[in-house]
Amino acid sequence: MAHLGTWIALLASLTAAGSGAARGAQPIEYAVKASYLYKFAPFVQWPSTAFETPTAPLSICIAGSDPFGPALGEAVRGQRVSGHPIVVRHVETVRPGLACQILFVSGEGAGETLQAVAHEPVLTVTDHIRGGAGGMIQFVMVAGRVRFSIDQAAAQGSGIAISSKLLGLAVSVNR
Repeated sequence: MAHLGTWIALLASLTAAGSGAARGAQPIEYAVKASYLYKFAPFVQWPSTAFETPTAPLSICIAGSDPFGPALGEAVRGQRVSGHPIVVRHVETVRPGLACQILFVSGEGAGETLQAVAHEPVLTVTDHIRGGAGGMIQFVMVAGRVRFSIDQAAAQGSGIAISSKLLGLAVSVNR
């Protein structure tokens, strides 16, 4: 488990880097979000059924359009979480039983996609969706910086526990 001080330092550097996103630097914004995606993993506890074996890869899946480009693959290269190597997969169809631990959903139809895995042990992440259902973690822009809110109730409903350390860093938490 990463130390809180390390996480806070990372958060400060990532949010500072994300400040260019407010000026239209979308590649920087998504490079920051790519780093967040895999940095969330040490602060999440999945049920044992979420992995086929104790050393199976932790899969970060992208559904819909891929806003990250090569940034996500570069961010996770050589990384491991609790003995699990991290892999990135692009999925065309999201359905129950999907072998993903983290699912980033973008684009139209996000609500239907999220509904397909609503009670599965999959940490869902989205960009902020106005007036619609978002993921368990939603990226938001605050003062030109990439931040996130957490729907802890949705995570718990899927058997996922999110560390109090990560909850404490969120701009809002739905309990």
